[in-house]
Amino acid sequence: MEDYILEGNISVKAALLANKRCIHKIYIDKKKKDRDTAFIIRKAKEKKIPVEIHTREEIDEYAQGKTHGGMIAFCGERSYQKLSDCIMNDDCFLCILEGIEDPFNFGHVLRSLYAAGCDGVIIPPRNWTTAAGVVAKSSAGASEYLSMIIADDMEALLTEMKNNDIHLIAAERKDAVNLYEYTFPKRVCIAIGGEMRGLSKIVAQACDQNVFIPYANDFKNAMSASSSATIFAFELLRQRMIKKQ
Repeated sequence: MEDYILEGNISVKAALLANKRCIHKIYIDKKKKDRDTAFIIRKAKEKKIPVEIHTREEIDEYAQGKTHGGMIAFCGERSYQKLSDCIMNDDCFLCILEGIEDPFNFGHVLRSLYAAGCDGVIIPPRNWTTAAGVVAKSSAGASEYLSMIIADDMEALLTEMKNNDIHLIAAERKDAVNLYEYTFPKRVCIAIGGEMRGLSKIVAQACDQNVFIPYANDFKNAMSASSSATIFAFELLRQRMIKKQ
């Protein structure tokens, strides 16, 4: 069984609390003593996960870099969810992510989506597991908490979304309305494409509405996927918070 290594307190703690992957063992620097580490050790013992004490040099041999802070976890592949697991709320918020190639950018997008209350992220089939440590660290652990759906059949998944009254909104400028003049539906999925490849044809054609981010000048280039996801997600959150007041 292949191990995937998560590095640092935040990533290891997220994996422990999220319960979306099996943790085989945890290595901790023998000089590492702080409240967060004590919490992780306690939680690991509750879950009967072996915790081994090692030197910093020994941990360095397994880690990708030197920014692990003296803690790594050897884990199995994370579990993935079904659409039905993520749409139980009356006001569910989903996001489709396509064309994002860099694991750091992918992690940054997940970080914003999780902070804004996203219920589930839909991604095309791709082996992100080889970059699990990078994604977990760049997302500040959000990748472990977020429900994620692999779209093996995107067309069928889009049909299932429509059957569940989930409106698909694309972050696209063509035939689009201004984000700040748009009212998000109660049940919504925002489709975000990477800067180079954008959204796939099947997703773009299925969208109910294109929405664009207005600029303060005539800048013609697209925002990064991370920036776009953050702006869209927090505008959705802002609208929902106003409704609750």
